[in-house]
Amino acid sequence: MAGLYRTLGIFGGFLAVVGVAFYPIYFRPLLLPEEYKKQQSINRAGVVQEDIQPAGLKVWSDPFGRK
Repeated sequence: MAGLYRTLGIFGGFLAVVGVAFYPIYFRPLLLPEEYKKQQSINRAGVVQEDIQPAGLKVWSDPFGRK
């Protein structure tokens, strides 16, 4: 029985570490889209998309836009 608890503890710890790692990458932008839109507009200020986009590819789109 102790082996089962140890296995569950290791597995649960691994899932907790993965969850903590994914929070700032995936969940925070979903919960706070305005903050990321503001930062994106600051970072992309002065960038002409057509000048840096390779020919034949779609121009950048808003990753926070809903279809």
